[in-house]
Amino acid sequence: MSVRHRFIEASPERVFDVLADGWLFPSWVVGASRIRDVGEDWPAVDSKIHHSFGVWPAVIDDTTSVIEWDAPRRAEFVARGWPLGEAHVILAAKARKGGCVVRMEEYASAGPGTVVPAPLMVAMLNVRNTEALRRLAWLAEGRAGD
Repeated sequence: MSVRHRFIEASPERVFDVLADGWLFPSWVVGASRIRDVGEDWPAVDSKIHHSFGVWPAVIDDTTSVIEWDAPRRAEFVARGWPLGEAHVILAAKARKGGCVVRMEEYASAGPGTVVPAPLMVAMLNVRNTEALRRLAWLAEGRAGD
């Protein structure tokens, strides 16, 4: 399981504003290349983002669903990318002076990713999720003056 933390110079509410805008998904999720549709009720539990990942023309279409939405504290998603599998992703924000600390946790929950040796999977996810949190910070901090 990958666990990454980042201090973001924005409130938890601003961070969750970014998460609540499904059209921003490929702006902060590393590997997501486009959004095909965002459910009208996003980010309600069981709502979906229809996304693609990869580099054209080798893109794979799939979805990410909301499992839990407790803004501005915690959100849990199931990210699908078959035939590669599925992952659970949990984001949690805690207010701190001058912003918040966001914790991102991800683990393979179904498919081939579950048989990748843990040290290799964690190493790959750590790099990816460090960058995802950097992008999330840029979006949340950039919206701070809205």
